[in-house]
Formats: sequence, C-alpha cells, structure tokens
Amino acid sequence: MRSYQKLTTAQPAACRLEEEGAAPLPTGRGKLAPWWVGSGLLVVAVLLSTITVWVLRQVSGGWLGPTAPPKCLLVPESRRFDCYPERRVVVTQELCESRGCCFIQTPPAAEGKQGVPWCFYPPDFPSYTLESLKQTALGVVGLLLRREKAYYPRDIEKLRLDVEFETDTRLHIKITDAANPRYEVPLDVPRVTKRAENPIYSLNFSWDPFGVLLQRKATGTVLLNTTVAPLIFADQFLQISTSLPSKFLYGLGEHRGSFLHSLDWNTLTLWARDVSPTESFNLYGAHPFYLLMEEGGDAHGVFLLNSNAMEVALQPAPGLTWRTIGGVLDFYIFLGPDPNMVIQQYQQVIGFPAMPPLWALGFHLCRWGYGSSNETWQTVRAMRNYQIPQDAQWNDIDYMDGYRDFTLDSQKFASLPSLVQDLHKHGQHYVMILDPGISSTSPHGSYWPFDEGLRRGLFLNTTQGQPLIGQVWPGFTAFADFSNPDTHQWWLENLQHFHAHVPFDGLWIDMNEPSNFMDGSEDGCPPGDFDSPPYTPAVLGDSLSAKTVCASAKQKVSVHYNLHNLYGLMEAKATASALIRIRGKRPFVISRSTFPSQGRYSGHWLGDNRSQWKDMCYSIPGLLSFSLFGIPLVGADICGFSGSSSEELCTRWMQLGAFYPFSRNHNTQNEKAQDPTAFSPAARTAMKDVLLTRYSLLPFLYTLFHRAHLQGDTVARPLFFEFPGDVATWGLDRQFLWGRSLLVTPVLEPGVDSVTGYVPQGMWYDFYTGSSVNSSGEMLKMSAPLDRLNLHIREGSVLPTQKPGTTTEVTRGNPLRLIVALSSRATAWGDLFWDDGESLDTFEQGNYSYVVFNVTQNIFTSTVLHASTEASKVTVGTLRVFGVQQPPSKVLLNGQEKPFSYLDNQVLTVSDLGISLSQGFSLQWL
Repeated sequence: MRSYQKLTTAQPAACRLEEEGAAPLPTGRGKLAPWWVGSGLLVVAVLLSTITVWVLRQVSGGWLGPTAPPKCLLVPESRRFDCYPERRVVVTQELCESRGCCFIQTPPAAEGKQGVPWCFYPPDFPSYTLESLKQTALGVVGLLLRREKAYYPRDIEKLRLDVEFETDTRLHIKITDAANPRYEVPLDVPRVTKRAENPIYSLNFSWDPFGVLLQRKATGTVLLNTTVAPLIFADQFLQISTSLPSKFLYGLGEHRGSFLHSLDWNTLTLWARDVSPTESFNLYGAHPFYLLMEEGGDAHGVFLLNSNAMEVALQPAPGLTWRTIGGVLDFYIFLGPDPNMVIQQYQQVIGFPAMPPLWALGFHLCRWGYGSSNETWQTVRAMRNYQIPQDAQWNDIDYMDGYRDFTLDSQKFASLPSLVQDLHKHGQHYVMILDPGISSTSPHGSYWPFDEGLRRGLFLNTTQGQPLIGQVWPGFTAFADFSNPDTHQWWLENLQHFHAHVPFDGLWIDMNEPSNFMDGSEDGCPPGDFDSPPYTPAVLGDSLSAKTVCASAKQKVSVHYNLHNLYGLMEAKATASALIRIRGKRPFVISRSTFPSQGRYSGHWLGDNRSQWKDMCYSIPGLLSFSLFGIPLVGADICGFSGSSSEELCTRWMQLGAFYPFSRNHNTQNEKAQDPTAFSPAARTAMKDVLLTRYSLLPFLYTLFHRAHLQGDTVARPLFFEFPGDVATWGLDRQFLWGRSLLVTPVLEPGVDSVTGYVPQGMWYDFYTGSSVNSSGEMLKMSAPLDRLNLHIREGSVLPTQKPGTTTEVTRGNPLRLIVALSSRATAWGDLFWDDGESLDTFEQGNYSYVVFNVTQNIFTSTVLHASTEASKVTVGTLRVFGVQQPPSKVLLNGQEKPFSYLDNQVLTVSDLGISLSQGFSLQWL
C-alpha cells in the first residue's frame, strides 16, 4: 500500500499563486439591506467615525483633508463605492465634490494595489426611482425615472425595467432606454413562454432609490442588493453595484491570476487584447460571468449579456460594481443551488459546447520556427520512431508565403501536401494557423483573398467608408468583417481553395482580438466619442484602440465599439461552419479570443505563455475558469511558448499538460526544441508514459465531453464543485478533477520529489496500483519522482479506459479496461459514450452507444442503454476492482467461472473477458 504523510499545514504556496486579500473561510451569513437603513446604527456610526477621523489625523499626518460631512463619515471604508473611477487622474476634493460625492483621503495603497477610493457616493446620492411596476405574463415591467442628472453626458432620464421569471432557477433582469432602441448583443438566447411556477428565489424592489433585492428562499441569503450605490445609465457609461453574500467569487475572464478572485479593491477589465498573459492585464477574451459560493455550499451565478468595454470592480464589503460603456444592462441570474448546476444553467442560455472529434483529444504538437515542411516531417517521424502518442501536427505562420493567409511558401513548405497525406495515412491529422488580417499590399489581381474581399465590401471600414488598414504579420492589412454573413461565404471559398491543395483537418485562429501592431490604423483614429469616449475602462494601453483597430470602425452589424469583444466568436462561427462544409465532419477550431457561447464553435488555448514554473502554475486557474465559461476544450502551451524550457520543467509540464482537456506542446522560433524527442531518454520516457496514460483514459475523457455537450457538465473541474460543503476546497487551484472521479495533483515547483495536495473526505485509490487512502479531508504529502504524476480515483466510480496506442485511431480499436473503485458500501457507478468519433450529430441522430456500469453486492453489471454498430467493433478485455476487502473464492462471468487474480492491496483483476461492448454482462465475485 502506498504511504501518505498527513499534514496539518496549508498547501504550500508554490509559484506564489495566492494573492493578497484572498478570502478567509466564511464565518457567517449576513442578510444585507440598504446600508443607510437603521437610524440608531447610524448615530453610533457617526460617533465612531468622528473618533476614527480624529485618531487617523494624529497618525497619518493629515491624510484625511478637511473634515467630511457626517453623512460621509458613516460609510465604512469597505462599502465606499467609487464615484471617480477614472484612471490617470489625481482625484481632488474639488473634482470629487463637483460630482456631488464624498471625499475622504486614506493612506496610499501598496504598490500595484488600488486601495480605498477617496471619492465615493454618499447615502443620499440621486439615483433612479421606480415610478411604476406592472405584472406581465412572464414577470413584471417597470418604469425608472431619474430626476437629477448624473455626471456623464447624455444621461438617460427614463429607463424600462423588464423582469422575467424564466425558470425556477433562472431570473432575467433587463434595464434599457425606455424611449430609444440601443445596441444589444446579437446572441441567440432562449425565449420562455410561461412564467416559472415555483422559483427558488424571491425578488423585491426598493422604489426610491430604485434597487433590486434578490434572496434565496431556502436560506434567506441575499444574493443581490443593488441599493448599495446609485444606478447610472448614460449613453456611454452604465454602472450598477451590488452587495455580495460572500468573498468567494470566480470567473470574470479573461485574466491571469488565482482561480478565486481577491476582493481587495480589485478591478477586472474585459476588453479583448493581444498581450502575453500577465497579472492585472485584460487578456484575449471577455466573459462577463461570475460564480459565487455562499456559506453552506450553495452557489449562484450572474451573467451580464453585454459586449462593450467593461470593468468589474470588486471590494471587500463584499461588493461588486459593473461598469460598461455601451449597450444595455441585461442580467441573467442562475440559482443553482450547486455550482455544477449553476454552470449548466448558464450554458442553457449561451449554448452547450460542441462535441469535439475524438482526435482532438489526442496529443498535438506545434512550434513556430520549424522552418520547413521537411523539418516538420522529421519531428513527426521522430515521434513515431519513439512510439510517442501524437494525433495532430500543426504549423504556425511560417508555412505561409510572406505570412499571407491562404498561401504556401513554395520553397520551404513545398512538401507540405505530401506531409499531410502521410499524416492521414498514419491516422493522424493536420492543423494550420490563420489570422484575420488580410494583406492589402499585393499587386492588384495577384492575391484573391484581398481583391475579392475588397470587391464584395467585406472588410472593416473607417468612418469615411474605406477599408481600415492596420499592420500585422504580412505588413499592411485589412480586417475581415465576420459580422457580415457574406464574409462567411468568402472565408469558406478561401478555405476550399486552400484545402484542395493542402487537405487540413482543423484550424487555429489567432490574432483575433483583433490584434494590430498599430494603434487604430495607419492613419490613427478620428476624433469622436467612439475612439475617445467620456469614460474609458482600465484597459491596457489606456485607449480602446491600443494594439487593435479603431473603435469607430464600421462593421455590418454595428460599430466596432460594440462588436470588438465579439470578433473572435464571430470568426470562430465562420470557421467552424466552413470546416463542416469542407470536410463533412465535426469541426476542430482553436481560437485565442473568446466570448460567451464560444464553446459551440471552438476551443481555446491560454495564449502566449512563457517557459517558467509560474506560467505552468497559472495554467490551472485558466483551465478552471474556462470550464466555468462553457469552453471545456481548453489548455495552455505545454512547456511554454516563449523562452526555452528546462528538461525538468518540460517533464513536469508534460505531465500536467497530458491532463489538459486540449493537450498541445507549442513553442516559439529561435528557442530550443521542446517536443518529447528533444530530451534525454529518461525525460522522453516519462513524457511518453504520461501520454500513454492520457490515451488509456480517452474513453472516460470522451464521455465527459459528451456530458458537456449534452447538459453543460464541466470536464476539468474544480474540487469544490464535487465537495461544495468543504470550504477547504474553495480556494484550491493547483489540483483539479476530471469529471467527478479522477483527481490530478501535479508537481508545480522545481527540485522536488514529492507533492502536497488536498484529498477530500472519503476513500481514494491510486490510479496505477489501486492502493487506497482514506482521507478525512486533509493535506497529504505524496511521493512524486520525476517520472510520476499523482492520480487518484474517487470511491464509487467506474472508469472506462482502454489499452493505449500511439493515435486515437489505433487506441479506439483496442480492448477496453474497466476500473472499478468501490465505495465504503462496496458500490460504484460509471458510464461510457461511444460513437465513430467524428460524424456530425451522432447523439442527436441516435448513432451512438451508451453503456452504464454499476456495482452492488459484489456484482458488476454492464447495461447497454443504447446501441450502435460502432460498439460491436470493440471488446471489454479487463476488469479491475479496487477495494475488494476479502479475497474472492471464485469469479463468475455471466454465471460461468472465470480465472482471476487478487493482490494484498485489495485489487481484483479479471482478464481476457473478450465481450463485445454492445453486449451487456454481469460479473460476480464470491
């Protein structure tokens, strides 16, 4: 039996992933009401605040400035909602009070921190009032009125409130201009036809000032209370704040940091941007959705359906402020009550992810800088020579002629068509990169993609109606307008032309924020409220056009100001559609920029990371965040994109990366090679072994993706999703689960031969040996030599695995190996989804098999609930049962005695079963 050292200390801070201000464990649930209510408390607060002001004056050298009005002193620091959020402005008392707000200086925050706002809203700051409220068939409709102008231009006086009780666990609240239409995100969302009958929430309104108070009926927990700060709704500045019932908040991507957000005055900006993943920067995608854990293990989620530039300010009250500079306030609230259900309910709105082809779940290999198709081919042959699993070979932009889309370097990549033919011959696949910037400098008539796009009017235009010209890899470029359906047809035609020459299988769409090496365009950006809005969120570069196109650029559906964050989604939609038309099979697309509903069309990789231990650590929070966002096909560049990886780092990263749902090793040009064949025999063997482990688990992983596609389950899963009542799991982001059953505990720091991880309460089994550990919910130190990744199976699970091959095609023909991990009650359950691995809509059309495995009273049963011909092509070879406490005297397969083995660590093995998957069977041990 494996030995585990039980620890009482917290999990070590390898890679410094904890951020200051991380939430403590919950101690109590507050029923939050408007914070100015309660006259007796206010008197006490004023007295205490006055004393506090005097004391602080003595110790701070006068930071507080002139004495603030009593109404300001009563606002606790943690509940000061920022009235002057503009960056790069020194907020003075004069500026603050010109907005009618309170000004109290506090000591400066630590470097890199924002700290308590000096300028904040007083309790009586004018807001909207709820003038009327009427019942509708689906909910209520109301009129909001602002009698005093706020401080941003084009304040909207009358707002319409629409509330729909869509389901018992989903509430829809929308606030928009009562008189004039406004831009709304062109996303297909479900339309309900009847009001929820038994909602698990209760909704109340404050009339003056207007506010929403949402509670969970079962516990009384206040989930939203928007009376904590005024509602502001101007043409280009929309702001609403709420209290939060706890500090355990996740989501709000795309950012690099811990999975659990700090609420210590932390602002998260959502504006798609090409920048190497860096803490505090707005990154490639925008996901205005958060999940929040409530005390007791309940969870809820909030989605703001808005695609404009946005920031979300978090503060320790705990509280949250949404600020966006366009569109409408269109909220969906998901009541769970468990975190898995919250994510399922979110995807019922944005759409469930597509089912990937099986080969997409194999190992992918790429680099920028192979230099030629022959060198690429040599890498493929080396992988085959060492019998290292690989399903897909990729090329970066160096395959192109002058970095132009839909072209091929006829000198260095002349043999690419032959390479692709060879990949297909070996059951492998080819993926190539595409960028949305189309070269605009080729002589007229020599480059069809630009000439035809120009003729059809398919590019982003300037305010003058001419194609906006920026600069990307090929030089000066125009940018395809994927909001135009005609662009989708042009994109398809370009891909068809290229596929006839190089029959690629999948597409990698990069630079689609869209990225621009210039700010705006070759001519800059024109003056005006799109490129210089009254308020600019805290975007990297302090400008909406920083390293992208002008916000004023014209697109078919709307202005780029509204559509920027949708660019990657719209390109992914066009690309997936084109692949279906060209290949007639499930599309495989990986996109850098993403937006809600992206999972329907593509996966995502976490961008241009670095070959550093810290980057490997941060990949796990990234993985888990995109699980929340409904994009389960996600991974980071294994071993790092930029810089050179050490052998130790790459070995550990390959071990972790073998358990990314999307597993690809990729690096940049002019650095050491980092594919598995580039390292010593020991490292190469460790990498090969962990990839074989991944391939053995493909039936389990594929079934998880089916459940994601069918109902929105997560694939890579945070521990607290399975153990929401265990607060010790709420901050964990250096381990994760596959589904509910497989715990992955990687090594994330150099020079160690052990790893400390949290093992939730219950019986867990070593994946490789079947030895058990019975945990009370504790930190355990596990042996982790350089050739080992710790994997544990949760009690009560059945994992379908398979004898691994070097490709998914070979693997899927091998016998199945079923692993049973018995619970303390000697029961277990599992399932398997099986189809041909590539055809479209197999589940929807009934062309699949679905098998359920169950163990009770020492009897294992395999029950075929749905059958297809594919299942008859594979057999069940081996059954291993972990946790059989007494040595059996005999084993019966369908009533016939069968040879078996039994080990001292309580593992029962029955081999050579030879039963078709399409046939149900039972196996009993006595």
